[in-house]
Amino acid sequence: MAFKQPLCKWRLLFEYHRVMAIFFLCLFNVVSAQIRYSIPEEMKKGSLIGNVAQDLGLDLKRLRSGRARIVTGENIHYTELKTDKGILVVNERIDREQLCGDVTPCSFSFEMILENPMELHHITIEVLDVNDHPPVFKKSDIMLDISESANLGARFVLDNAEDPDVGSNGLQNYVLTPNDNFVLKQHVNPDGSKYAEMVLQRQLDREQAPNLSLKLIAVDGGNPQRSGSVNINIIVLDANDNAPVFNQSVYKGTVIENAAKGTHIVTVNATDADSGTHSYITYSMSNLKSNIADLLTIDQISGVLSVSGQIDFEKDKKFELRIDAKDQGGLTDSSKVIIEVSDVNDNAPTISVMSFTSPVSEDSPPGTTVGIINVKDLDSGDNGQVNCRIEQNAPFKIKSNLKNYYTLVTDTVLDRESATEYNITVVATDAGIPPLSTKRTFHLKVSDVNDNAPVFSQRVYSASIVENNSPGVSVLILVAKDPDENQNARISYILEDTNIGGSPVSHSVSVNAESGVIHATRSFDYEQIKELSFVVKAQDGGSPPLSSNVTVKVLIQDQNDNPPQVLYPVQTGGSLVAEMVPRSADVGYLVTKVVAVDVDSGQNAWLSYKLQKATDRALFEVGSQNGEIRTIRQVTDKDAVKQRLTVIVEDNGQPSRSATVVVNVAVADSFPEVLSEFTDFTHDKEYNDNLTFYLVLALAVVSFLFITCLVVIISVKIYRWRQSRVLYHSNLPVIPYYPPRYSDTLGTGTLQHVYNYEVCRTTDSRKSDCKFGRAGSQNVLIMEPSSTGTMQRMQSEKSILDEPDSPLEVSPVTSHHSTSGDVLPKFHISKMMNRWCERFDLNTGAIVK
Repeated sequence: MAFKQPLCKWRLLFEYHRVMAIFFLCLFNVVSAQIRYSIPEEMKKGSLIGNVAQDLGLDLKRLRSGRARIVTGENIHYTELKTDKGILVVNERIDREQLCGDVTPCSFSFEMILENPMELHHITIEVLDVNDHPPVFKKSDIMLDISESANLGARFVLDNAEDPDVGSNGLQNYVLTPNDNFVLKQHVNPDGSKYAEMVLQRQLDREQAPNLSLKLIAVDGGNPQRSGSVNINIIVLDANDNAPVFNQSVYKGTVIENAAKGTHIVTVNATDADSGTHSYITYSMSNLKSNIADLLTIDQISGVLSVSGQIDFEKDKKFELRIDAKDQGGLTDSSKVIIEVSDVNDNAPTISVMSFTSPVSEDSPPGTTVGIINVKDLDSGDNGQVNCRIEQNAPFKIKSNLKNYYTLVTDTVLDRESATEYNITVVATDAGIPPLSTKRTFHLKVSDVNDNAPVFSQRVYSASIVENNSPGVSVLILVAKDPDENQNARISYILEDTNIGGSPVSHSVSVNAESGVIHATRSFDYEQIKELSFVVKAQDGGSPPLSSNVTVKVLIQDQNDNPPQVLYPVQTGGSLVAEMVPRSADVGYLVTKVVAVDVDSGQNAWLSYKLQKATDRALFEVGSQNGEIRTIRQVTDKDAVKQRLTVIVEDNGQPSRSATVVVNVAVADSFPEVLSEFTDFTHDKEYNDNLTFYLVLALAVVSFLFITCLVVIISVKIYRWRQSRVLYHSNLPVIPYYPPRYSDTLGTGTLQHVYNYEVCRTTDSRKSDCKFGRAGSQNVLIMEPSSTGTMQRMQSEKSILDEPDSPLEVSPVTSHHSTSGDVLPKFHISKMMNRWCERFDLNTGAIVK
């Protein structure tokens, strides 16, 4: 029954704190709540402390999904959270005296944290005292030397007892065994501790009682009560009339924590009015707690109080003790000493990691929580004020939403391509002088997101390939890079569907999807296609995939695979055409011009001309660049009428290709002179049967006209009239065909404009010249052999003989094909008397038009 009343009191206190905890939970809306439990010390392991889930209004599923756990507490090992039941139980026997000493109330706190979302609940456990310790004296015997002359009322301080229990369970009373000389008086120190003094109420008589034995009993207020005792042995001395006296009743001093051993704190001083040995005073500390005795010491002679151990402000902020001054006669006096401990910034902040997430996706929005930390500093005042920051320049920042709790969040959007991982160093610094700091490094990896398309190193790729290549040859390699990683950086090359020359691009080139190598799928011909332009797409393997395009241009390089082609003079197997040169021609006389082209390009199309074989006495030369055949000297009588020139047209390719053309030149002043050599010309080449037939027919006609002159004249008249009408009304071509627009640039040997080359003669002067006339009215002279050697003239348009006397000019005209298929130059005749220009076919002997 003696224990029932305190137990009921404890239960009422427990229920009170529980109700208060539920009240605060409702007040702070579960995000951050505080609850308090009160339990007696010495409870068995597994004993129930409280139902956390019920008191906080949480269900068991929330405790498990939020990974509820106890964090940040120096004494969290005393408790255990049962998340499956939602209760808090004792995990280790709690000794209140060991946990708090004489501090009351005794409690310890910790936090319970839940995640997703984060909740923080503060839990305080108050440990109630149980009367499990009796009062104990440090000594088993107290020895007192008291003079018989001690005055009535003299006080003798006794050693006090210590009871680690607190409150009513602590030391409550001292009891002295009954005697005739002394009564017991009890006192209370400022810190609440009690001590006793014996007061002399009857004079001692050493002769009657030289020794006295008493017993001091210390009793606590627990139920049941506990007690401790000490024996007091009194030796009665001879007379000592004056006791020592301190000059101050209270001494005050300060000492900084961690002060070195021997550091002076304060000096006490007492005097004794007696003389001799009775005035010799010694100092000692009394009523000391066990922790003070190890930290402080006093010099018995000088009274200097100094440091003897390691003083820690975080454990003891103030010391209160009593100093006794005792003379040789056994008389004493006491004084109080109060020592304040000054804090020193000797504790660096501590960083505890509550949670940390790695890796973090690079597309995480700013403000994404990476980690939660708890920072504490055991110092006080400014020394315990902590500031947290991130050391390096990183895309993160730290925020504080709760006391001592900090959240590490992203400050900007992360980019894995710029930084794949971060070493985030959090620095916690206190406000002490000098400040102390602690660093904690977090290694964070950034996971990849397909946010980068492949990028080609060039905007346009150009390559070249020589024509007539082998199918399958490699043209170039495309290289695209993707700063992403793994599948997001796996690039495939795809040929976009386009048409080249009316055919799909895949008929010309192909691309390797893995390596990006472009191959030619067929052989190219520069003369057909000179450039390929197509698009290749680079696509990564992300989801969704990203891609980019690049234009590829492949230039076909020319090869010298085509020989020159001679356009003029045209080589035919059916007739033999000769250029006529008068014997009076001057040096540099233009005979004709060889016109050739090469379908190749560049230097492969640069043409040069040269004579393969010249006569014994070279009469002609050919311009190496323009193909013009000119005389290089005056014509003599020794020069043969017929001249056969072989011109080689050669390009500038490597190796070069060439073509050969034969130019026949007749050196004569009159047509009959040419005819005399005609037979020889016909033997120089093989002619077909049709040409022979035409020659026989021509000779027969000439003979027939010679015999029947009259008939011929009438026939000629009728023929001229009828022919003029036919030519006037018909569209039959009478102008030979020349290929248009052959360039005459240096080194190509071709002409850009149409030139008509004519051999012009006069019957009287037998001089030759070349005339250029306008493209206006013109006469075409058609010459046929006859027995009289006359020439018939056909006028196609208005005669230019009526125009003012002027030289005949040749102008660029449109070329036409003759009916016989031969290419013949156009001739113009001027108003000059009996002057005519002629060109003839040596096979038929006819004047060609």
